[in-house]
Amino acid sequence: MTSPRQILHVDMNAFYASCHAAQEPDKYANKPTAVAGSPETRHGIVVTASYEARRRGVKTTMTVQQAKRLCPDVVFILPDFALYRAYARRVFDTIRRFTPLVEVVSIDECYADVTGSRQFGDGPIIAKTIQDTIRDELHLPCSIGVADCKFFAKMGSNLKKPMGISVVNQTNFKRLLWPMAVEEVHGVGDKTAAKLHTVGIHTMEQLARASDSLLVHLFGTRGLELKQFVNGRDDRPVSSDRAPAKSIGHSITLPNDVADVESMKPVLLNLSDQVGRRMRKHGVAGRVLTLTIRYDNRETVTRRKSFPYPTDLTEHIYQHAQSLLQSNWAAGRLLRLIGITMSDFERKDELSQVGLQTDLFHAPRQRAEFEHNARLEKLTKVTDALRNRFGEDILVKGRMLQPDDSNALRDHRTRGTSLQKDRLFEEE
Repeated sequence: MTSPRQILHVDMNAFYASCHAAQEPDKYANKPTAVAGSPETRHGIVVTASYEARRRGVKTTMTVQQAKRLCPDVVFILPDFALYRAYARRVFDTIRRFTPLVEVVSIDECYADVTGSRQFGDGPIIAKTIQDTIRDELHLPCSIGVADCKFFAKMGSNLKKPMGISVVNQTNFKRLLWPMAVEEVHGVGDKTAAKLHTVGIHTMEQLARASDSLLVHLFGTRGLELKQFVNGRDDRPVSSDRAPAKSIGHSITLPNDVADVESMKPVLLNLSDQVGRRMRKHGVAGRVLTLTIRYDNRETVTRRKSFPYPTDLTEHIYQHAQSLLQSNWAAGRLLRLIGITMSDFERKDELSQVGLQTDLFHAPRQRAEFEHNARLEKLTKVTDALRNRFGEDILVKGRMLQPDDSNALRDHRTRGTSLQKDRLFEEE
């Protein structure tokens, strides 16, 4: 008889704040701290807080002013994503001592299949060893869920924080998980929860017992998948392969509301530059550009545009993003946030030069476009190589030299998100 799988979900506790405490314990350990942007700008939002600060009411997405009112002695720390990536690599390398099957989900969490690691003990014993090793060697806390499937492991890691270990199995999951609100189900966001509430589904148990036809009506096949998961049926493997990116994007909250297109040009160029840079590092070219704009009343608008051929060139992204913005920005409205995302990727190494651009034997105008794009490709390779070696600011377009808040996008130390996994695997 095949023994059940043993899957761990390792979730680092208050990761950003914990990294600073581990790096500079005299300044930050055992103190109420909050990683946040500059309080002088609208980026002054709490990204994460230490548990000492959380116990006094400080929460993620609060403004620094709100956090200060709740906890007057809270210590604010500017984000340092280079530091977080360095610690994340060490965390994942530690877990790989126990199994090669480690699936990185984000900068602060991963799955690990330890079914074949019996020499270290069973799942709970390995979880405790990993937790102790990360604490002793890296001085970082984590919580771990132990289960026979990824869904239960993920749910388990949330049950006890900080420094908890929870075992969720086929005999106890109804007692541990089913009383939870649907909002707490992994994969259920606010919109999904609101839809479930409209049909009287408020708990995980009610979701588990809901009719297939109702869930398909509400969510399609995704509804059936959620029902399977909450009933303990999840055979997804833990994969150590790096999944190809489905989309690459950047957004920025503007320091002040903006009313004119002209002042948005350097912002669009910086966004396009970083999206193009990441695409080229992934070796992909995209066909679809999505522009996201958010007005001062927080109304959000997204618009898509398809390219006639896949591209990874900053100039192409910038030109089309600028066109989308001009045609979709409602006159007189104030802009608060803007973002650019590229998707519908094809591998560059699977595209011929002719397929990537256009046919050499087409009309003169198309031939001229091809030749122009070929020159851009060559120039981009040179500039990318220089920037990879000497830093993002060593060589930029003249339009990117003017002072602008969006220039911070090129600072990979202070800018980033937990889901930008691609930079986890780059040398810094």
